Amino acid sequence: MGTTERPLEGRVALVAGGTRGGGRGIAVELGAAGATVYVTGRSSRTAGRSDLDRPETVEETAEAVTAAGGVGIPVRVDHGEAAQVRELVARIDAEQSGRLDVLVNCVWGGDPLTQWGLPLWEQDLDQGFRLLRRAVDTHVITSHAALPLLIARGRGLVVEVTDGNTARYRGSFFYDQAKAAVIRLAVAQAAELREHGVAAVALTPGFLRSEAVLEVCGVTEANWRDGAKVDADFVASESPAYLGRAVVALAADPDILELSGQALATWELAPRYGFTDADGSQPDWAAHWAAALEAKLGPL
Repeated sequence: MGTTERPLEGRVALVAGGTRGGGRGIAVELGAAGATVYVTGRSSRTAGRSDLDRPETVEETAEAVTAAGGVGIPVRVDHGEAAQVRELVARIDAEQSGRLDVLVNCVWGGDPLTQWGLPLWEQDLDQGFRLLRRAVDTHVITSHAALPLLIARGRGLVVEVTDGNTARYRGSFFYDQAKAAVIRLAVAQAAELREHGVAAVALTPGFLRSEAVLEVCGVTEANWRDGAKVDADFVASESPAYLGRAVVALAADPDILELSGQALATWELAPRYGFTDADGSQPDWAAHWAAALEAKLGPL
């Protein structure tokens, strides 16, 4: 298999928050592109489930990475704990001779903390701050520890996974603050990393078919189109592989510094780089939004 099929052969990636959903999709596609991928999260076979109480584990994702052709290395890490993250980065440093090429900050865990349908003054303040700590502090802690490895190589990519790439209000105060803050994390890191040859971008999927979303719609990835019976917008959804392939395309781009500091979207990058979703399609959430949702919800 040539470099076109495995453009990340020999590279090392850390997917923080790779247990499930978009993080799992990113990790597996990095593996399919030839990378060694450290998969981290709070749910593991040995330590049990996180407070999200989901069945997916870091070991499952790492095994999927290896099955796809890469090397998956699971590490149970709470990215809200700086000491654990420093230990993780020290392990990568030791095991990979200081090499780290791609850092993906995909930690979230805020779904059970998001208070939809309530204005700020009616929300639980402590709960909102817990959401921000999970969704923003974890990214900062991870970058703080891991960036020196990328800087030492003089090249690399940081991907901050968010929801949306515009200034549109996202429907709940703390959720909105978290997702907007992650974009600014990419902007700030890009400004500070450029002189070191390292790029940083924010990246959003469209309507992502995570494990939890599939369950809510009563479908699996094999028959996902039937989910439109529950949610009409499901017809324009995308699998986690689409997000993963976007990250691979960015990581393999020799001119990635030209995009550094930008907030990007899967539907923009697919035609730019020529990748598709797992079923061969190129979902365009922005086009669907303009046609089906903009009249009711405003511009994306």
